[in-house]
This record gives sequence, C-alpha cells and structure tokens, in this order.
Amino acid sequence: MVARLLDEDPEGAYGYSRVALRLASRVAAVREAAGFAAYANQKYGEALGEFRAAKRMTGNIDLWPVMADCERGLGRPEKALDMAGAPEVHKLDKAGQVEMRLVAAGARRDMGQLDAAIVTLQSPELAANSVQPWTARLRYAYADALLAAERQSEAREWFAKAVEADRDGSTDASDRLAELDGVEFVDAMAEDEDDEVQAPASSEASEHEDEDQDEDQDEGADQGDKD
Repeated sequence: MVARLLDEDPEGAYGYSRVALRLASRVAAVREAAGFAAYANQKYGEALGEFRAAKRMTGNIDLWPVMADCERGLGRPEKALDMAGAPEVHKLDKAGQVEMRLVAAGARRDMGQLDAAIVTLQSPELAANSVQPWTARLRYAYADALLAAERQSEAREWFAKAVEADRDGSTDASDRLAELDGVEFVDAMAEDEDDEVQAPASSEASEHEDEDQDEDQDEGADQGDKD
C-alpha cells in the first residue's frame, strides 16, 4: 500500500508506513518502505534513520545513494560527498553508481561549486548513445548544471538530448527546452472556459434585442390600429 501511494498521495503513504512500523518494525522491508515514505514527505532525518535500520538488517548497500541524498536534505552536503567517495559505492550496480553521481553533483551545487558539479556528471554513462533507465535524468541534471553556469547553448543541447531519452516523462525537459527556445504554450482548456463564460452574455444580449424588436412591432401595430 505504501509503495502504491508514494507518487499519488505521499502523505497517505506516510500514514500507512507509521501503522506498518507499529506492527512490524523488525521487518527490513517495512523499515525501507517507511524510509521512502518519509523521504517523499521531506522528512529527511526520519528517512535516514529508517534506511540505516534497513541496511543494518539486510547488509544491502542499495540504499546508499538515497541515504546520501538525505544528508543533502538535512543541509550536510559535505557528508553526502564523503559517502560518494566511500568503498560502498564500488559495490553498487550501474544504476546505483549513476544515482550516487547525481547526488554528488547535487551536493557540489549545494556548496556553490557549479564547475565541480558539471565535471562530476561528465561520465561514460552521460556520453553513451544507448538509452538506459537513468539516461534522461543524468542528461537533465547535466543540462540544468550547465544552465546554472550560464552556458546556455550547451544547456539547450543537453535538454534536447534529455527529451530524446525521456520516454516516460520522468523529467520536465521538454518544458525547459521550450522555455529556452522562447516557446509559449496556450492552455486550450482555459480558452474554452473563457468562451463558455462569455457565451451567456452574448445570448442575454440577443434576448434583449429580440425583446426590443417585439416591442417595436407591437408599437407599430398599435399605431396602425389608430390610423
């Protein structure tokens, strides 16, 4: 239930996670789910505690990147960078290593080190032509860092590459690209609503015109009778 609600109702997911913790706090999967629910609600200290508990129970290091990101959320980017250089990172699979790179780049940006963030994201995974589950997010982060460094033409190129890789709409790369190109989108639904609001006024005006015409015809008939 927690996993199902995380995207659509983070607060609801968090509520369910608290109930689950009371019932099965010694189950690693419950602690991990509670961690993600807290993380989704920006309760980073609580999330970090749950992730640490899950890691102790299983010995699994898959949560290492999100634990480091919790350190960022707590205002400790230096700690996140320490974790990015820890031996645990070498035990992560490719997806985990890319995620750790994203967190490390974010920590560099938190510290105002834009150039270092850009260099951190430069990797074989970024340069690869093949599209992997992490490709869109990696390209997006790189484009965003370039834009923050006022390297607009390069940023536009990488936002476009992020759009190509973003098959499930996991980023707003298309909106960012359109913004750079000066494209403005018109909300067709809003226009339809405006037309609907204006329509009754036009109808009312027509009704008044019809009433005036009827009155003129009646007056003309009365005058004819008098004659």
